[in-house]
Amino acid sequence: MSVFHQYLLDYGYPTLFVVVLLESLGIPGPGQALLIAAALLASHGKLDIVAVLATSIAGTVLGGCVGYWIGTRGGRKLILRFGRYLRVGEPELLKLEASFARYGFWFVLVARFFEVMRQIQGIVAGAVEMPFRRFFLANLLGGALWSLAWGLGSWKLGRQIHSYDSLTEKAGLIVVVLTLAVLLVLLGIYVRHRWRGRSLDRR
Repeated sequence: MSVFHQYLLDYGYPTLFVVVLLESLGIPGPGQALLIAAALLASHGKLDIVAVLATSIAGTVLGGCVGYWIGTRGGRKLILRFGRYLRVGEPELLKLEASFARYGFWFVLVARFFEVMRQIQGIVAGAVEMPFRRFFLANLLGGALWSLAWGLGSWKLGRQIHSYDSLTEKAGLIVVVLTLAVLLVLLGIYVRHRWRGRSLDRR
């Protein structure tokens, strides 16, 4: 973790932004470890946690969108050519494509929390021609939830180690985080149904 700390101390938020962006568009990288390191530094007052979370969300969402664009320009061939670096071959890609076809929105939403899927979910979504509006919403919610879960969780852990917060404060933070997560998911469901309704009306 010291290497990540040093890069963050030397270059700050741009380092976090670039790494999570590259990881989200399909290039393997230590995005999650870097987010945790940045959040821990924020817990010591060396970075700002709001800026860390905003940077992470922006990087993941933009990276996912770039990955989606790559997917629409021949992403399947790209994955089959370079997928060995992520241990993804034809069988694994077929399973991913089947999951996208069946679950779509929800698959993109939770893909952030799993290795490999986090790196290539945007490319696969573009390759299987998932509607961009649906992908963008799932990508935004997934990136926000992932950033809040790892960033806010690590920041709180860092503070607890040094300040020994009371049980009430811990419970309060958990409630806030869970509430945010539920609200984001409910917002995604609402917007998705609204879009579906409009599509049906147009038919």
